Amino acid sequence: MSVTVPEARSFLDRRRAGILLHPTSLPGRAAQGALGHEAHRFIEFLEACGVTVWQVLPLNQPHAGGSPYQCMSVHAGHTGLICLEALRRRGWLAEEKPAHRELGLRNPFGCIALQEARLGFEAHAGDDERAAFAAFKSHHGYWLEDYALYLGLKAEQGQAPWWEWPAPLRDREEGALAAARLRLESVLEQYRFEQFLFYDQLQAVKQHANRRGILLFGDMPIFVASDSADVWTHRRLFDLDARGLPNTVAGVPPDYFSATGQRWGNPHYHWRNMEADGFQWWIERISAALEMVDLIRIDHFRGFEAYWSIPADEETAINGHWVPAPGKALFDTLRERFGTLPLVAEDLGVITPDVEALREQNGLPGMKILQFAFEGGSANPYLPHHHQENSVVYTGTHDNDTTLGWYAACDETLQSRVKEYLGFPDESMPWPLIRSALASVSRLAVLPMQDVLELDGHHRMNTPGTQEGNWCWRFSWEQVPDSLAGHLRHLMSLYGRV
Repeated sequence: MSVTVPEARSFLDRRRAGILLHPTSLPGRAAQGALGHEAHRFIEFLEACGVTVWQVLPLNQPHAGGSPYQCMSVHAGHTGLICLEALRRRGWLAEEKPAHRELGLRNPFGCIALQEARLGFEAHAGDDERAAFAAFKSHHGYWLEDYALYLGLKAEQGQAPWWEWPAPLRDREEGALAAARLRLESVLEQYRFEQFLFYDQLQAVKQHANRRGILLFGDMPIFVASDSADVWTHRRLFDLDARGLPNTVAGVPPDYFSATGQRWGNPHYHWRNMEADGFQWWIERISAALEMVDLIRIDHFRGFEAYWSIPADEETAINGHWVPAPGKALFDTLRERFGTLPLVAEDLGVITPDVEALREQNGLPGMKILQFAFEGGSANPYLPHHHQENSVVYTGTHDNDTTLGWYAACDETLQSRVKEYLGFPDESMPWPLIRSALASVSRLAVLPMQDVLELDGHHRMNTPGTQEGNWCWRFSWEQVPDSLAGHLRHLMSLYGRV
């Protein structure tokens, strides 16, 4: 179904190319990448390549499992991305100690280095820096205070989820919260300070990118984790029982890939209450995200038109059912507030005409994945001859194998079809698929960093449905050939993406 609404313009104004790399995958001495020198160096590499978009995964604070799609807050940044070396340069942190290396681990809370940095800030910060911290707390107070208190109470309760806390804290009785704020004040100030550091470093990275004509492209999961500051603080906006546990949870129905579907476990929204509030929670969420990045991909866009509702006591997704969502009302409100929406709709999987209409009514680009294109014959919508200008084409995403790994796993028949469709290229994979993405009419083409480095399946970022070995891939500059930037810039120019 094709629907045209004149005022719903896309932000994709010209042909661009991007690289997909989460900051945790940047090089460096710490246990994971950070928002410091290596992030700035990567931006300069993108500039040399003629690339004008850096796509990342969600930048929010993950739980201990490390998944950026299950976070403790839709606003709070991942403090594991704070660059300690940048704090040393500001005189807030002494030279490296073995204990400082805690910061890169999956759960950075209680990190000695950040505690020392706060002491250094209090001792050495100038007036402008103190004023910046005060302004940060004031500007972000609408979420920061509840988030800091959530973390403080969670630590006090042995990291138990909030619905297992004593009832006065679980249910946010004002007397219990006031007492907690008093006894935990020093701890809460530490958490505020850590968020200040994250936002300060991210803004420096964003400004460095924007000055070079590079946009930061972020990622927003549609749902939030049950154990999060958002659900604890805004219980009436979620479908919860009296104890705070979900009545229904999110997922997707059985399909070709899974006979039992996928049960994600996130609580569903109480859409009626959200709409009654004028979708204020979503306005605040989008506003905060656009302080972090320039563009946003919304994961599982089809959930705004209808969502698969699974009774919380079901172990699988089989017995769920579709429930309509007020996506039209939500996006009408967002367009009234923001104008042109700098959003990309993740519209993969089985998408109905109504979902396509919602995306098109709001001028939102959809996604085309080339690794999905070569099965099912010439009608496959991911084949380049079906692409539309207002779309984003990928060789693969963070959930896919690398292109080299994917191609190696294809059987001979599928490999032959790929080669024939691509014109029997002389180049070896992944370059023919990279060229196909860049040649597409899609205005934005995004290449995972693993693909431009020609890496095999041992280097994939995530394998859906598995718990081990995900979210920890990193590259090193030794893997980047001296000729790569020039070669990519040539391709960007060849295909009109500089």
